[in-house]
Amino acid sequence: ITGRSGSGKSTLLKLFMRFWPVTEGKVTASGKSVDEINTENLRDMESFVTQQTHLFHDSIRKNLCIAKLDATEEEIIAACKKASKGYDTEVGELGDTLSGGERQRLGLARAFLHNAPFLLLDEPTSNLDSLNEAVILKALQTECQDKTVILVSHRKSTMGIADTVYSVERGRLS
Repeated sequence: ITGRSGSGKSTLLKLFMRFWPVTEGKVTASGKSVDEINTENLRDMESFVTQQTHLFHDSIRKNLCIAKLDATEEEIIAACKKASKGYDTEVGELGDTLSGGERQRLGLARAFLHNAPFLLLDEPTSNLDSLNEAVILKALQTECQDKTVILVSHRKSTMGIADTVYSVERGRLS
């Protein structure tokens, strides 16, 4: 999904997450209104990655495991490789020892670890250099073929992996 700042792209993703009630129209997942889906089931089937990944003061490994509490060592390593991220570094309070790109890669690693069938990605590579963006886009293409991915981005290089591109203008999807 592309569109100018303030056009409603991020709001659409938040409606899929049911952060706010839908006041007009309908937001559906698999043909069912998200308002009718049990919150726990909705969260199990969705992974949401924003530009600002929220972190707590602990290791990257522990910050990752909030996506899947019973994650195996192999799953953690695989998720980090897909997101081009290590996992034993200490994270300062609210992640202040990490750059914006490192935080974003951690958010993507969480999404890969959660392994939900529906990924909502809001500018997931906006803080990354072209090398790390390429690694992540390749992982999205290869690892998410059996998933539904809604990708919001201003970058043409990011949108190059999309099967279909929609535009949002003044809150309208076209």
